[in-house]
Amino acid sequence: MENNENRNNPQSQNKRLLPILIASLILLIAGASLLYNRWGDSYDNNHLIIQGSTDQTTQANSSADHTESEENSAPEVSPTEASTSNADHETHPSENPAAPTEPQLIIAPDFTVYDADGNPIHLSDFIGKPIILNFWASWCGPCKSEMPDFDQAFSQYGENIHFVMVNCTDGYRETIDTAQSFIKGQGYHFPVYFDTASEAAYTYGASSIPMTFFIDAEGCLVAYWPGALDGELLQVGIDLIWQP
Repeated sequence: MENNENRNNPQSQNKRLLPILIASLILLIAGASLLYNRWGDSYDNNHLIIQGSTDQTTQANSSADHTESEENSAPEVSPTEASTSNADHETHPSENPAAPTEPQLIIAPDFTVYDADGNPIHLSDFIGKPIILNFWASWCGPCKSEMPDFDQAFSQYGENIHFVMVNCTDGYRETIDTAQSFIKGQGYHFPVYFDTASEAAYTYGASSIPMTFFIDAEGCLVAYWPGALDGELLQVGIDLIWQP
């Protein structure tokens, strides 16, 4: 009889549940800390992710005077998953098994976006000069934080590098009007293109923004960064794809 009463007593049930809830909370905090440390290491603000490296974890130091390799985890979204290799641009490992494997260059996949007048624009239209491809939206705080650096870089390198600033224009959260109003209000000068069908974002796996890709004059994907860039890191990418 006493055991039945204890089972029906809310206070007794709460006492039994309390240790379980505390243990669950501890596990949740530990898991969150582990994830934070893991992704914090992966998204080190002093590095760009170099595309085409053997293990997808080679990165460039922000000093822009040299590059070095580090064993950091690659981000969850990799543009190589959405692109295909061009046989004419592939390199092959040496027959010597002890020799390091040469990186395989990846051709940046093409897509169609639109200019302010509704004209179709293809990424392949820009091949011949290095390309900086950036995905952004006016509602995105980190996107807006890097815009002054992009505008300054465009003023300095616009004759030598194509800046392809792709607006993620979903028609709801972002429209052509809201994007143009933002650019005009800030006085930015770089060209903006509108991804109204989300083709470009889908092709490059840009599930979160901002995201920036550095493409050389031959159309090969050299490096990318999932997150906001500062001026120093943007310069690292520029130095990778263009030399005066």
